[in-house]
Amino acid sequence: MNPLFTLALGMAIVIGMIVVLRIGAFLSLITAAIIVSLLAPGDWAFISPKGEWITNVSDVATAFGSTAGKIGIVIAAATIIGKCLMESGAADRIVRSALSFLGVKRGGLALLSSGFVLSIPVFFDTVFYLLVPLARSMYKRTGEGYTRFLVAIAAGAVITHTLVPPTPGPLFMAEKLGVDLATMILAGAAVGIPCALVGLAFAYWIDKKIDIPVRPMPGGEDVPEIDEDQLPGLFASLLPIALPVLLIAGVAFGRPWFEIEGQDPSTAWKIFLIFGDKNVAMLISTFVAMGVYYRQHRPALSQMGAVAETALKSGGLIILITSAGGAFGAMLQKAQVGDAVQGLFAGEATTHALVLMCIGYGLAFLMKIAQGSGTVAMITAVSMLASMLPTSEQLSIHPVYLAMSVGFGSLGLSWMNDSGFWVFSQMGGLTEWETIRTWTALLTLLSVFGFALTCLLATVYPAI
Repeated sequence: MNPLFTLALGMAIVIGMIVVLRIGAFLSLITAAIIVSLLAPGDWAFISPKGEWITNVSDVATAFGSTAGKIGIVIAAATIIGKCLMESGAADRIVRSALSFLGVKRGGLALLSSGFVLSIPVFFDTVFYLLVPLARSMYKRTGEGYTRFLVAIAAGAVITHTLVPPTPGPLFMAEKLGVDLATMILAGAAVGIPCALVGLAFAYWIDKKIDIPVRPMPGGEDVPEIDEDQLPGLFASLLPIALPVLLIAGVAFGRPWFEIEGQDPSTAWKIFLIFGDKNVAMLISTFVAMGVYYRQHRPALSQMGAVAETALKSGGLIILITSAGGAFGAMLQKAQVGDAVQGLFAGEATTHALVLMCIGYGLAFLMKIAQGSGTVAMITAVSMLASMLPTSEQLSIHPVYLAMSVGFGSLGLSWMNDSGFWVFSQMGGLTEWETIRTWTALLTLLSVFGFALTCLLATVYPAI
């Protein structure tokens, strides 16, 4: 079977089952993985080293389990951290501190920075739910800028949701492309900051072009604000977010100093390696977040468990989807899609690397338009891109640039098949046309600008 036909068929199955048949992303990806595995070279059934007859489909389960083993604990921990930040009031404290520090006159920047920070462990829709009432409150105090405030929230939140682990999409991309987690976090944040500022500039510009009235929120009145003395301190609120970043990044920065070739590392460094492991770091942060929640509300132990279980219900679905995406990508590799795609391109290594960035961006952009979900677009596109990559020695740029290219592609052209479109529209009180002029235009701008910036950085600093 021609590998390019296999690739096209796999894409058609994923898009068709999600868009036409309205079947969830997990079933679509795992079905595509099984069919691609059957089309891969080799026998459909063979004898294992243990003397048992097994089929190609068993490779799908193996790849599924391998991906789940790499990202499952981190995603599960992130969902609990995000839930505890919301329940304890820590997220509210971060927002109020930003507003207090920057002032109401810089309310757009305050909301942008709050969304930027909170969307690292908390999913976009939850962040938007939290911040929209503050945007409405600020409008009542100033009498202007409602459109600016809404767009600023979205600009800050979508960038880190797209580029910075432990949100599922960036986390999966880092694992799939072999990018160190600390590098992905730091590079995503560094590139995300100028992109967020471009989004803020757009917020100020579009606010002058469109006068969106403050309409009633769905379900009645705004949620009343929590009293200041009921919120945790800023240090305790930021600790669950900052701690895993510091531990994971600390290992990356410490390796050149403490891991000397030919010498046994010190016991202290070995211990730090354990705490800096992404799974351990996120687990520690989970207990810290739960501790902040307990300190603020003194809930019964059963209530503490219920909070964690509620978070894990959403986390479990995300783990299933990302693991299915990993299995799909592994089967594309087995089908020799990479060799077939590489044969279509020729030229110098740097040109080839930029071509791969364009392929990753284009695949994610098209997947976003076709089925709406940015996370699914990232997972599917990077799975296909990973099957095309040359060896790390042949790749002339750091793979983090490929990950960011796919991420920016997944912002794409967000329209009415994207749940984020409706979150922004319904919670903000916008009509569909107003949402297209604000939300859709914003994400398209961030997508194009971010990809252009990534290409520029890959050309100037290819190895980081």
